[in-house]
Amino acid sequence: LKKQFPELNVKLPSKSIFGNTLDGVFIKQRRNGLNSFIQRVVSDPHVCQHPDVQAFLQMDHRGKKRSQPAAQTNSNHNLNNDSDTINLGPSANPQAKTTDFDFLKVIGKGSFGKVLLAKHKTDGKFYAVKVLQKSAILKRREQKHIMAERNVLLKNVKHPFLVGLHFSFQTADKLYFILDYVNGGELFLHLQRERCFSEQRARFYAAEIASAIGHLHSLNIVYRDLKPENILLDSKGHIVLTDFGLCKEGIEPKDTTSTFCGTPE
Repeated sequence: LKKQFPELNVKLPSKSIFGNTLDGVFIKQRRNGLNSFIQRVVSDPHVCQHPDVQAFLQMDHRGKKRSQPAAQTNSNHNLNNDSDTINLGPSANPQAKTTDFDFLKVIGKGSFGKVLLAKHKTDGKFYAVKVLQKSAILKRREQKHIMAERNVLLKNVKHPFLVGLHFSFQTADKLYFILDYVNGGELFLHLQRERCFSEQRARFYAAEIASAIGHLHSLNIVYRDLKPENILLDSKGHIVLTDFGLCKEGIEPKDTTSTFCGTPE
């Protein structure tokens, strides 16, 4: 919104990095701030008509019944139109389908879809399934970035500190990426709860992060989105980097980039 409507002058309420985020006063302030933000956005007729705003607020779905879980809504339609198909490359598994999984709960949300915890009915393993809306990807012309993320994920499977992609498939309206499920939570939440780490623990995390970033650099990939929210902990306490949407491939050590990217606050 800041890029599209610089004159709008809206700001999200600040979030608490440290301290008790379940405090009643903080929750009330956060709720009031978000309400003011939404009211300011919807009061501007030009902003309201923006496709991203309509999609985010589901203004184009009023009166429609929402289904649970969202992953299986209109997901089993056949791909009967070439324009519906996105090339998933070597990760594609044409035999896979949504009915192969039990979708248990939503564990993350993003610009193009959701991440669901799912259990494979055959092997009984748990996976994080990233479900992306094709319409949103095509509308924003983000196919190239999505495929770049897929390429990086495929190369990650052999590294212990990077989330890897096992396979992918698609339906008429969605893409499905079957990823490692990392169940220890975000480093951000651990830091928020404990306020600070011991030097030994911080050095341990830093060493594993450096190993993961170094592996990407050895493949001429720059990560560009390192933050506590994108660092997960596995069941044994090791770090695992996730979210490779801002990665860029083919970058030699002497190269530079000029892309504006990151999370504006």
